[in-house]
Amino acid sequence: MDPEPPLLFLGIILGLSPIAIGFTIVFLLFLLLSSALVSGSEVAFFSLTPHDLENLKTDESDLSYRILSIRQEPRRLLATILIANNFINIAIVVLSDYLIKSLFGIETFISIAEQINKLLSLSFDITVFGNIISFVITVAAVTFLLVLFGEVAPKVYANLNNLKFAKMMVRPMQILLRLFKPFSTVLVRWSRKMESQFIYARSGIDNSSKEDLDKAIELTVNSETESSEEADILRGIIKFGNVSAKQIMKSRVDVVAIEQSAGYDELLSVIKESGFSRIPVYVEDFDNLSGILYVKDLLGFSKEDNNFQWQSFIRDNVLYIPESKKIDDLLKEFQQRRLHIAIVVDEFGGSSGIVTLEDIMEEVIGEIKDEFDDDEEVDFIRINDYNYIFDGKTLLSDVARTINVDKGVFDDIRGTSDSLAGLLLNHFGMIPRKDRTLLLHPFKFKIVSVTNRRIEKVHLTLL
Repeated sequence: MDPEPPLLFLGIILGLSPIAIGFTIVFLLFLLLSSALVSGSEVAFFSLTPHDLENLKTDESDLSYRILSIRQEPRRLLATILIANNFINIAIVVLSDYLIKSLFGIETFISIAEQINKLLSLSFDITVFGNIISFVITVAAVTFLLVLFGEVAPKVYANLNNLKFAKMMVRPMQILLRLFKPFSTVLVRWSRKMESQFIYARSGIDNSSKEDLDKAIELTVNSETESSEEADILRGIIKFGNVSAKQIMKSRVDVVAIEQSAGYDELLSVIKESGFSRIPVYVEDFDNLSGILYVKDLLGFSKEDNNFQWQSFIRDNVLYIPESKKIDDLLKEFQQRRLHIAIVVDEFGGSSGIVTLEDIMEEVIGEIKDEFDDDEEVDFIRINDYNYIFDGKTLLSDVARTINVDKGVFDDIRGTSDSLAGLLLNHFGMIPRKDRTLLLHPFKFKIVSVTNRRIEKVHLTLL
């Protein structure tokens, strides 16, 4: 007759049935597997590349749609994964502690504690010390198992097979999202509040101070047009130090620039059509700028033929700035270097757009119109007081000004976006299809027209 397994035999001695011990061990293994799957899901869902997302959009299967759907709320997804993982890990520790005490008996650990007390001449309470030893052994063993099999191994596998792992876990994750929705909602709101507090603390002025200053401005002005304009200037001064170059720049798709190899006739045509006094000059691509051309340098050469070497007038003292640079620092740099234009570059060194001295001044005193500006600088169609159709590239500040609402109304939903299309892409997590809608109080957005690369037109409804 075969001998009983040691754990089962010890459990019988202590009064536990083999079925109870076997069930406990199986449940522990199930919890360890669940921890591994949830931990791997974090890497799988958040390591999907733009290429993977594009493949999911073209796949149009049910699993692909589910993955894209839950990726639209990354904060809630991450909160759900963390909450589920913590619940599972706590259950593993508690169940392991119970199993070890049931198998070996608390008397075993009390005996060990007694031997240690005698050996080291300590005066600890034997029962308490025994429980501590039992818990330490449990935590050490469980930590080893969780780190190796519940964290490292599944995350390595998920990183190498992120798309496959995401498809396998998308349905269980949707169940967890519904199950832990009350907890994840509280966690996401709390984290956003903490994030906003940290941002305001770094900027040197908190939200309550801004609100107090806004109220003070309202109390000191009347309803006359001039007073209202003065109040807008004061608000612009308050927010001046918190505005980045990315928020006010003209994006590269809207920048008027010219290729260095272009003929003189083409250059004159660009200057006449744009009316700008400074033209960026590039070689083959806007990322490779050779300098800035000042139109005033060509005033004495308007009658030259197409072979005129205008390239000799290109100035190479180009100011490059990161997207995150604050415009108050940029204004000081403009003053020190006696420049009026800067090229904004992204984290990879590519050109994102340009910022001019006029753009900075408009943040304080409002729009500055000259003889070359169109009367209607924002591309939109007004249907009624509550419905508008905007171009996707329209800045959120321009949208707020056009529909006559406070600029801060977008603060809770904009994320890191500055344009209307950027806001929608941030929430959809992909290029949405035509007629797709998104409800973000107090707005409803509907995609009117879209291409493979950008959102062109958006129907905005003010609820």
